[in-house]
Amino acid sequence: MNDDRRFVVHLTVVADDLAAAHVLARALTRSLAFLPQLVLGETTVSEEGDPAAQQAVFCDRRLPHRRRCVLRPGHAEECTPRLRTRL
Repeated sequence: MNDDRRFVVHLTVVADDLAAAHVLARALTRSLAFLPQLVLGETTVSEEGDPAAQQAVFCDRRLPHRRRCVLRPGHAEECTPRLRTRL
């Protein structure tokens, strides 16, 4: 029997405010980006007790070569599949 089902892991991490939640979510997903199972662009945050009101953490626009944008939603600069390092 061919079982094509997939399962999603929901990991609860708590932050004191929305900005801190976004920073924490971005840091966690970037630190785990080496895992091929991680769908970085689908990372969201929500207020505790209101999971239906999820907010995207990444832009996630599709780019060439099956890549996705890793910048914040609503960014002004051109989409990019990698973060630019600051010197």
